[in-house]
Amino acid sequence: MRDGQAVARWIADAKRVTALTGAGISTDSGIPDFRGPNGVWTRNPGAQRLFTLRDYVSDPDVRREAWEIRRAHAAWTARPNAAHYALVDLEAHGRLRAVITQNIDGLHQLAGTSEDLVIEVHGSLYEVECLSCGSRFAMSDTLERVAAGDEDPACLRCGGILKAGTISFGQPLVPEVFAKARAAAADCDLFLAIGTSLSVQPVAGLVEVAKKQGAKVVILNADPTPYDGVADATLSEPIGSLLPRLVGGGSSRTASAG
Repeated sequence: MRDGQAVARWIADAKRVTALTGAGISTDSGIPDFRGPNGVWTRNPGAQRLFTLRDYVSDPDVRREAWEIRRAHAAWTARPNAAHYALVDLEAHGRLRAVITQNIDGLHQLAGTSEDLVIEVHGSLYEVECLSCGSRFAMSDTLERVAAGDEDPACLRCGGILKAGTISFGQPLVPEVFAKARAAAADCDLFLAIGTSLSVQPVAGLVEVAKKQGAKVVILNADPTPYDGVADATLSEPIGSLLPRLVGGGSSRTASAG
């Protein structure tokens, strides 16, 4: 059994830390997760249609609802929390290799993590893309069109369907972006999986990439994940207080560890 003091020592001794972050790191900032007890899909399973490319493309009603949800997204008023700033501290000490994030909220960059260290494998809510010509626009500009009454705005260049510049179900990851993520997982001595259920592939598989290259793997998540057996330690305390304590060398207790 290893406790949080051991994990804090691993962090203190690490030269290259790669963090993989999921929705759980942003819940303290007021952004709900998806699969937790109060998650978006837990409360409303039908909402998954809004994040499924086939439904989005084929059904104008889905697109109209998606645009209204984007207008009301918590990211527009959210602010980074202590866990985001803990990763900024790691960078300040020269030990952060990369932050691979499944989040689309931009809070890592807002906290101060360098743009070139953040790898957004699921894209960004701050951009809009055309599914026909590939043009990209600022989300803020497109939301102004929605607010003015254009419920399903089309591409201003080709008339194609617009969606957020994020990865939907049924949409492949950008190969170059995932290649960067895989390289960061393979080139670290400590891999922190923070606030992610590790249930979405291929990103979840980065845990095994890091482990096979000899990195220690620590999972910080409220609920068990499919990779707990691979990890050197798993901790389940609230991330907003746990991660700053670990980075600062404080102590905590694991729910389980291996």
